[in-house]
Amino acid sequence: MSKTVSVKICGLRTAEDVAVTAASGAAYCGFNFFARSPRSVSLDDARGLALEAPPGLAKVALTVDADDAFLDDLVAKVPLDMLQLHGRETPARVVAVKARYGLPVMKAVGVADASDLVTMEPYLTVADQILVDAKPPKNSVLPGGNGLPFDWRLIAGRRWPIPWMLAGGLTAQNVAQAIAMTGANQVDLASAVESAPGVKDPDLIRAFMQAVHA
Repeated sequence: MSKTVSVKICGLRTAEDVAVTAASGAAYCGFNFFARSPRSVSLDDARGLALEAPPGLAKVALTVDADDAFLDDLVAKVPLDMLQLHGRETPARVVAVKARYGLPVMKAVGVADASDLVTMEPYLTVADQILVDAKPPKNSVLPGGNGLPFDWRLIAGRRWPIPWMLAGGLTAQNVAQAIAMTGANQVDLASAVESAPGVKDPDLIRAFMQAVHA
């Protein structure tokens, strides 16, 4: 691919995860604070990992409908570059979080059909970035990280006024097609580079990055 594509690898839990993510050339590393996820980390563990992240690797905290008390604790303990709101947060909540913490906010929006793109619209004027993710199955306990893509044709040729990131079921085998079809210049993944839920595989990370930059 001729254009530069930035990669976010989410759900990092060990020092090796961070080191491999940085060495592979990823632009962002994600720490998951949703307790029901196999990728979740404690604030103390995340602090240690964030402090080990080399300069230039943006540190993103994934939260789901977190209240101010949790976010206060998070921001106080963990050095971060961005907050990712992955729940049912309203546009007003995005504005409040940005004002309270002074950090860029990425809002995740689940997409299953064209109506979900309408739902996205109000966030385009308040968030700093949008994560365009696959809407989780109705019975899923996870708001993301389910390893399922959506129909990329829904966003083919679309452009938004703020940076956006493509997520949902991306793998080393399909990421080139996804980028070509959607025009994405940022992609996000978690489960596709794992040998088991929550266990990152260095070889899979390197293979994905090679596929992106091939």
